[in-house]
Amino acid sequence: MEDLTSPAPPAIEETAGDRGAPWQTIAAAEPPTAHRRQPSVKTVIVRLSAGFVAVLVVVAVLGALAAQWLAEREAVNDAANVTDVLAEAVVQPSLTTGLADGDADAVAEFDRTVRDRILGEDVVRVKLWSPDGVVLYADEPQLIGRTFVLDGAQQEALAEPQTRAAISDLSEEENEFESGSRLLEVYRPVWAPDGRELLFEVYLPYEPVAARSGELWRGFTGLTTSSLLLLALLTAPIVWGLLVRVRGEERRRATLLQHAVDASDDERRRIAGTLHDGPVQELVASSFAAESGADAAERRGDRQAADELRGVAASVRGNIRVLRSLLVDIYPPGLAAAGLAQAVNDLAATARTRGVDVTVELGDDIDSLSADDQRLIHRVAQEALRNVAKHAAPCDAWIRVETDGPDVVLEVGDDGPGFDQTDAGGVQSGHLGVRVIADLAEQAGAELSLATAPGQGTRWRLRLPRGAADGAAT
Repeated sequence: MEDLTSPAPPAIEETAGDRGAPWQTIAAAEPPTAHRRQPSVKTVIVRLSAGFVAVLVVVAVLGALAAQWLAEREAVNDAANVTDVLAEAVVQPSLTTGLADGDADAVAEFDRTVRDRILGEDVVRVKLWSPDGVVLYADEPQLIGRTFVLDGAQQEALAEPQTRAAISDLSEEENEFESGSRLLEVYRPVWAPDGRELLFEVYLPYEPVAARSGELWRGFTGLTTSSLLLLALLTAPIVWGLLVRVRGEERRRATLLQHAVDASDDERRRIAGTLHDGPVQELVASSFAAESGADAAERRGDRQAADELRGVAASVRGNIRVLRSLLVDIYPPGLAAAGLAQAVNDLAATARTRGVDVTVELGDDIDSLSADDQRLIHRVAQEALRNVAKHAAPCDAWIRVETDGPDVVLEVGDDGPGFDQTDAGGVQSGHLGVRVIADLAEQAGAELSLATAPGQGTRWRLRLPRGAADGAAT
């Protein structure tokens, strides 16, 4: 990832992809979990109302479709009955052998009967067919004598004498002189005096179907809407009671959680105080005593004893730094007293005792960050350095904290062996011990990215909007 011969770490603005391994997001920047508020009562009511309106719309659409279907079924049945009456009372008595043979005088006589007794507001078209598809009569003269292929329903009506009714398809060739979009089409067999079977067909207007559909829809919708309104009125008190109980449980849960957090803070504060006032102070005194002993040994001319005592003092001071870093980890509010710069330098000093030569570069205004932002940056830097010491030492590493516009950017990198970046899924599930910082970054609304490849070191980058971590973690 980096030019390992270069002593200085790369600039934050320079992406790892420009120098080798590309960045891969480990934790996406999302709104802090602690800031995600449960929907208010008003929001719940609005959502329920929207759902109720959606149900009404669905019911209205389904009701319209059902009403149209029922109206068409009713109209088809009525049309079939009307056609049966006309066939038996008017058409059958008016049929002649000449009409069946296509005689012009017989056709004219039948036409007068049709126009006087059948055509009108209830019947708009009349046809008489031969079994082979010849139009023997039509109130539209241009159709008489023409031959069309009978469809399946017409052939069935002739093969098994019955009355058939349906919504007509006006796109068929036989309906070329029709206007509008729909008609009711009914046909049934009739017989000429010599026994020949003919097909009687009438067309009825569709408007009554639309009117009946509207009546059915209004009745269906009115009944359904009133039922839904009654249901809403009956369930409203129940929903309201549940909302009140849920709000109360949320408040109680928040109170219990705050008590638990406060108790945890008190316990960590007690442990940190005990360590600071006990072992840390004793180690400080031991380091001073060792230094004094070294000075005394040197004055006596015993340089070997002086060197050994100074080594002991240095070891004790190293342990003091480790304990100081541990105190900050146990009780992060102590970070505000020591400052982020001091805390990060302590982390670097601890890593140096483990074979990691750490360079620290900190911006001038990092101590002006909020306590939560400083705590998150410290935790991420601490975990990243732990993994450097565990998996990459001995190596060179760096820590850099700078501001980038409204964001604060932490970068921790090393020139160690790196690893296969496709294993980042393992990182998120706990590999390399960074699950905790991924969770912390996501909770705080920050973006945590990784850039690594075998032989190219590893870089972690935390991009944190200023103030995003406030209240997100304790």
